[in-house]
Amino acid sequence: MSDSASDSTDPTDCTEHRDPLSEAEVEALVRGICFKTGPPTTVGIELEWLIHELRSPRLPVTPERLEAAYAALESVPLGSALTVEPGGQLELSSPPAASLTEVVDTVSADLTAVRAALREQDLTLVGLGTDPWRTPRRFLREPRYDAMEACLDRTGPAGRAMMCTSASVQVCLDAGHEEPGPLGHGRRWWLAHTLGAVLMAAFANSPFLRGAPTGWRSSRQLLWMEIGAGRAGAPALDGDPRETWARHVLDAPVMCVRRDSGPWDVPERLTFREWTRTGSPTRADLDYHLTTLFPPVRPRGHLELRMIDAQSGEDGWTVPVAVTTALFDDQQAAETAYRAVKPLAERAEPLPAPHNPLWIDAARDGLTDPELREAAEICFAAALEALPRIGAGPALVDAVTAYRDRYVLTGRTPADDQLDRLRGTETRAHGKDLLS
Repeated sequence: MSDSASDSTDPTDCTEHRDPLSEAEVEALVRGICFKTGPPTTVGIELEWLIHELRSPRLPVTPERLEAAYAALESVPLGSALTVEPGGQLELSSPPAASLTEVVDTVSADLTAVRAALREQDLTLVGLGTDPWRTPRRFLREPRYDAMEACLDRTGPAGRAMMCTSASVQVCLDAGHEEPGPLGHGRRWWLAHTLGAVLMAAFANSPFLRGAPTGWRSSRQLLWMEIGAGRAGAPALDGDPRETWARHVLDAPVMCVRRDSGPWDVPERLTFREWTRTGSPTRADLDYHLTTLFPPVRPRGHLELRMIDAQSGEDGWTVPVAVTTALFDDQQAAETAYRAVKPLAERAEPLPAPHNPLWIDAARDGLTDPELREAAEICFAAALEALPRIGAGPALVDAVTAYRDRYVLTGRTPADDQLDRLRGTETRAHGKDLLS
């Protein structure tokens, strides 16, 4: 069973693409492979889940029980790829689907099968952006994760918490047309980084770390910010997406230098650009380097939107998937969303996401921020109008409507529900009812 950090290639395979790359070759490769343009026709999902004890969710799940659970899941037929995160979180990655309905149906069926298998192990999937109680503890012991941990430890404890106690809903969409317009790749790239703050605020679902409130609705996003701009930041939006991303990749720090055997090297203050000038990185090294960058929007041929917290409930994840897909792939909704969030761009200057004031306010305040709430209301209304046009059925429309009424129109997020439950049980054991 592979894990999600491997992406489309095997990062442990150090035998392929051994010819050294020049700086110019790296830039040309990145420009060519990270934005594949054309009409938006497919959608994909990557869902991360925490795994908890079914009857006593505050108790830690031992490595032995996780091993047994994943061994049992190997025999479960799935349409999605099942992979394992460093802390033992489970991830389902759908194949590209021709429609929103198709991808939701595929992943829903897979989740039903996974939940049934876990239930036999007295375990359950939990959709929260961060684990409310646990300290980070790594489940996977592999050279790449040893190296990742050593690298991220240099910026503080956020890296280990991200690796081991966080979970998300990631929506994967085509890059868009080569030409300008609402569905053009330049517009979609800009929209992903600006609307992304609204989506993150609207679906914030991680107000706790290690049993205590952090003061942020999305503590998961706080972790990404604390990891630093070189590893988890976006490039500037003031140029052609291919050019700015290629520069960002070259100027990003190298996480590790892989070896065929033994521990991997973890260099300090070595960018990939410097590596091309002083060493001999290969295509395989570049492919792996791309998987070690964690911006809120990652171009992988398509656009991978990474800013949404995991959602509570068996089908809570369907709402951000539906809203995001509608706002990007329906031309009318995309234009409405663009106009709604354009005024927010001034708050983002001068720093790229997620380290600018707009993204910080969204992660900390959620929809209590009046401007973010107003933009969310407009965007949810546009998404609801668009969903039938892109083939969504009544059940999905009803789910988005219910979420809009419960949270967006009241300026709340699921994080506020968690905080309310804690305030109502302050005299009981700390955090006892967070998952009620």
